[in-house]
Formats: sequence, structure tokens, C-alpha cells
Amino acid sequence: MNAIRLTVIASCLAIAAAAFAEEGHHWTYGGKTGPSRWSALEHEYEACGVGKTQSPIDIRTSKTHAADLPAIAFDYKPSPLRIIDNGHTVQVDYEPGSFISVADARYELVQFHFHHPSEEKVDGHGFPMVAHLVHKDAAGRLAVVAVPMVKGKDNPLVAALWKHVPAMKGQEASVDAISIDASDLLPAKRGYYTFEGSLTTPPCSEGVRWFVLKSPATLSAGEIAAFAQLYPMNARPVQPLHGREVASTR
Repeated sequence: MNAIRLTVIASCLAIAAAAFAEEGHHWTYGGKTGPSRWSALEHEYEACGVGKTQSPIDIRTSKTHAADLPAIAFDYKPSPLRIIDNGHTVQVDYEPGSFISVADARYELVQFHFHHPSEEKVDGHGFPMVAHLVHKDAAGRLAVVAVPMVKGKDNPLVAALWKHVPAMKGQEASVDAISIDASDLLPAKRGYYTFEGSLTTPPCSEGVRWFVLKSPATLSAGEIAAFAQLYPMNARPVQPLHGREVASTR
């Protein structure tokens, strides 16, 4: 994607963001409705303040437990594009039929979305962006694969997504003519850190299994800037470990 087109996309996203900001939104990433106040906004958000296995976290590699963990088997298939700007991020809803398997556990890909900057940190360092791929098993338990993203080569999938972000927040755009494959978000190396955590947005529900990939994917500087025009900061601060163990593939 050329620089002129990225500039146009960034400008359109910024206009949409400004319009939505005037309407307001119940919880946000700053001020009186920011992360430090989430638990007080609704009774259902109580876990945001009192939970003991909250996400995201700062992964300290010297304190992780290296183990012979099973590889994540990704079985993603192409899906028609269903994209929405929900007021907190850009989210892509995925057609049923795509899975990850980790040992005997199998989770279906439900949706993926983005944060700028990354919510996860490693040894105190964050990344320009992160993609969260949200999965659910047959019992309703959630597993999230976090893909850190750094500046580098452009990502054709992300470039296609940015071109189709709806102008109106809260309205999903269906683009049947475009097929996307979530595999295109993944780096070649897929070692990971894993721990028990929570949703990183209200209601901050716990019992979520996290897999944070060690190797980052890449985005172009223009692709990062285009998202940053829409969401300059949509990352929850890191949360205390409260004694949790973080395991790591060798």
C-alpha cells in the first residue's frame, strides 16, 4: 500500500474517531472512566479491581518456568471479512470452523482485534501493537493468542483490514467479496509464554488461558500510524501477578 493511500485511510479513521468521541463511551482508556476506575463503573466490572489473575502482565523472562510445552497447532481457514470498530478497537469476527489445538484442548477462533501499544510487556518492554486472537472451547472457556507486532515489513492482511474499517462505529461491515486468513497475522516461529489471566477489558472476567507468542509479526510504519490515528492508546496497564506462574516453551 502506498504512502498516499495510507495517509487517506489515517485521515478517515481520525475523523471517525473524533466524531465518536463527542458521543462518549461508558468505559475508556483514560480519565474518569479509565482503567483505574473500571471496577467502580458497573457492579459487573468488579473483577477489574479485585481479581487476582488479571491481564495483561509484564512477563519477566528470568522468572518464567521453561517446560516441554505442547506446540500450538493452528488450523485457521479463510473467512469472509466481517469488521467492526466497536469504540474500543477494530475487531474482525471470524466464521466458524477455525481452531487452535494445544495438547487435548481445542478452541475455536471467534474474533481478533488490536491494541496500540501492546498490552503485554516482556521484561518491561512493550511493542508498538499487538493482535489478540480470541478463541472459545465447547464449554465456553476462553483462550487468547497474543501476537506482538513491531515495525518492519508491511502486512497485506492488515492493509486490507484498514481499507474496510467502517466509517460509523458500532456498525459491522460485511465484505463477502474479500476472504481473509488469520494465519497471515502469525510469525513463522510460534514459541510462547502461557499463564492464567483475564479479559483485558471490562468486565475483566477471569479464567482465560493466555498464549503470548515470543516472536513478533511485522507491520509497516504506515499501518501502525493508521491505527494510531484511530486509537492513540487503547491498552490496559499491566496487572500484578499475585504469585501466578508463567510457563515458557524451551
